[in-house]
Amino acid sequence: MKSLFASVLASAIVVSFSASSWAADADLAALEKSARAEGQVNSVGMPDSWANWKGTWEDITSKYGIKHSDTDMSSAQEIAKFAAEKSNASADIGDVGASFGPLAVQKGVTQPYKPSTWDQIPDWAKDKDGHWALAYTGTIAFIINKDQVKDIPHSWADLKKGKYVVTIGDVGIAAQAANGVLAASYALGGNEKNLKPALDFFSDLAKEGRLGVTDPVIANIEKGEIQVAVVWDFNGLNYRDQIDRSRFEVVIPSDGSITSGYTTIINKFAKHPNAAKLAREYIFSDAGQINLARGYARPIRAEHLTLPEDVQAKLLPSSEYKNAHPIADQAAWDKASKALPRMWQENVIINMKQ
Repeated sequence: MKSLFASVLASAIVVSFSASSWAADADLAALEKSARAEGQVNSVGMPDSWANWKGTWEDITSKYGIKHSDTDMSSAQEIAKFAAEKSNASADIGDVGASFGPLAVQKGVTQPYKPSTWDQIPDWAKDKDGHWALAYTGTIAFIINKDQVKDIPHSWADLKKGKYVVTIGDVGIAAQAANGVLAASYALGGNEKNLKPALDFFSDLAKEGRLGVTDPVIANIEKGEIQVAVVWDFNGLNYRDQIDRSRFEVVIPSDGSITSGYTTIINKFAKHPNAAKLAREYIFSDAGQINLARGYARPIRAEHLTLPEDVQAKLLPSSEYKNAHPIADQAAWDKASKALPRMWQENVIINMKQ
């Protein structure tokens, strides 16, 4: 696992329904026919501005004639929605943080589909039965509003010394925010089993009145409501370029960060199951993977791709990632991430200045 992540980061990237209603995984022609007949696919947590999902959905609509709609929500909210609606499902497919994939399977709200490029997805990045598979990876980064922050932080230690407000989001519901806590923990001497260094760090910010509660989404960043935000690199780079490249800087914290990823989950109760499966098929195709890279995400099949030069130019140099680490103990992180909302409330939020 570590060696694969290291190779990706260290080198430049050039790279209920009856069974009869489901098309066989291996029969792509039948799958496409069934998906076209369904005519639409409804996603959750796959908005236009995130990892260039806009480009992917536009391609699927133009290529297959399948209409699309999305409702943005967090990983936890997606799984809760699948579980609550069951046979009244309004969503067919969602995109959740890596730790939420196994949780969704445990909750019994997913159905499997292995895309034709399955063998090119590393074992650590997929469920053996096809219920989930990471399509792209991200590394926790800082996005800094240079109009408001003159002393650019390049590390967690720099953040601690600063005078500006640091925004991380809601660690109870957002995978990005939870991974931000883990990244800080790595940098400060902790790990998946020991989040205390990070909790102490953010608690100190809260006591100083420097912990922001605004959601670090593009609208709030553009309005100047956020000085420094802890975000995935692909989000930070996308926001920077969409708003004003000269106004923002995106950095990977030099004293440590975490690299994880996101997986699609197909709703067990989906009204358009074949359209959802076809969407996953496209996401893992060369074109779909390059689309994700256009959204600044690092595609999981990177070593099997040749990225266009303009796409490569959007990404941070590999040297920025020298102290970014994969999650070493996924089982421990799964356990810790479930306990994190309570720990965050008890150790950090309680110290927020009113």
